[in-house]
Amino acid sequence: MILINFRKSFSTSQESALLTYIEKLLTSFGENMWGIPLLILLVGGGIYLTFFSGFIQFAYIRHAINILRGKHDEPGSKGEINHFEALSGAIAATVGMGNISGVAIAITMGGPGALVWMWISAILGMSIKFFTCSLAIMYRGYDSAGKLQGGPMYVIREGLGKKWMPLAIFFCIAGMLGPLPTFQANQLTDVIRVNLLEMPDTLVVNLSIGLVIMAIIAVVILGGIKRIGKVAASVVPLMVVIYLIAVLIILFNNRAEVPAMFSLIFNDAFRADSVLGGAVGSLIIIGAKRAAFSNEAGIGTAPMIHGASTTNEPTKEGLVAMLGPAIDTILVCTLTALAILSTGAWKSGSQDGILLTMQAFEIGLSWVGKYILILCVVFFSLSSLFTFSYYGTKCLGFMIGADKAHYFNYFYLVNVIIGAVASLDAVIGLIDGMYALMAIPTMVSTLLLAPKVKAEAKRYFKKIATQR
Repeated sequence: MILINFRKSFSTSQESALLTYIEKLLTSFGENMWGIPLLILLVGGGIYLTFFSGFIQFAYIRHAINILRGKHDEPGSKGEINHFEALSGAIAATVGMGNISGVAIAITMGGPGALVWMWISAILGMSIKFFTCSLAIMYRGYDSAGKLQGGPMYVIREGLGKKWMPLAIFFCIAGMLGPLPTFQANQLTDVIRVNLLEMPDTLVVNLSIGLVIMAIIAVVILGGIKRIGKVAASVVPLMVVIYLIAVLIILFNNRAEVPAMFSLIFNDAFRADSVLGGAVGSLIIIGAKRAAFSNEAGIGTAPMIHGASTTNEPTKEGLVAMLGPAIDTILVCTLTALAILSTGAWKSGSQDGILLTMQAFEIGLSWVGKYILILCVVFFSLSSLFTFSYYGTKCLGFMIGADKAHYFNYFYLVNVIIGAVASLDAVIGLIDGMYALMAIPTMVSTLLLAPKVKAEAKRYFKKIATQR
């Protein structure tokens, strides 16, 4: 009765004004957090770690692939999932809306040139992931249930000491809000409603779709990391292959346009007017922001799942993890962007990332393209949603105890519904802002502990050399 009376006290116009205010607040939050200081921390930190490691992302990529193939497995190692499952789980959270929708949003916001800055951020991100995920194994810690865990909060506690605990708590608070399912749920709802069900954009329709998505996610995430890892390892590789084949066919059909698209991308990247009313600096921020959403390098989510890998060698996990940005940003994002550009879909004026990519698939593959993308989007989105829940449970478990970590899953499932009915701008603002906050403790701890990683890598490569 109180709730009814409370709602009656607001007119429809007042509710609309409140929602508009919240949307503007969240959008402003996301934009303001991604300023020059954070850009220096991520891009500058990536440059430093690349030189400090001796360009490890180029020097040891073949060895990383061999580790992923199981060539250097260690029987009896501690952990819950293998290297392939860890990488699949991490990629499940990135090869999805970040690559299919995120790159479209980057082109919409900053023009084709944003892709160049996504590439640069991804190359630097490979070295960042090597360091952050090596640390996730080096400084694993036990939770309140006596279970071995990894992630930036444990790196801070075990590697920097308890005096740094406020930084670990800061990460955990942001880490429960950054990986919320709102963006994936929002875009997946759009795809299902517009292209599969062909129903109007109403609260009832979106809410109904959100409830179905929530039910599917609940079945997997309530089973824990082992179930998430197995589902991701089964679904993600197949969907990546299907998606890449479809995009390659689009590019083959529009092959005459591809060289011109590369020229457009590079020319646009260094034009001062490439962002509406902005400059190259603004374009770099857009590229870095979307790259961070695409591959999560420096954000701190991937170390949480790589920290569960079955290995006693930190360097091995770091090498496997650095393959992530190469796959999800340099490969998948590039192909997606070329499909959008070569088909001319980017000129349509669509502001919705997933619908822009859908247009490119329909232009490039006729009617079948729509259904191929729907299939990929559904599975990519669901696999992302499975993995994101794991991040939040680890953060909550670190703060209030492992026995209470599962409560986050219920909060997470409610946010699937919120994402299904929320405004896209508000959703992007919230996620971007929280990702920015997560990056601060992740990068600070990584830069402080980088010498430890380098020393460990030197020991590992010396050991490998003696075994040949």
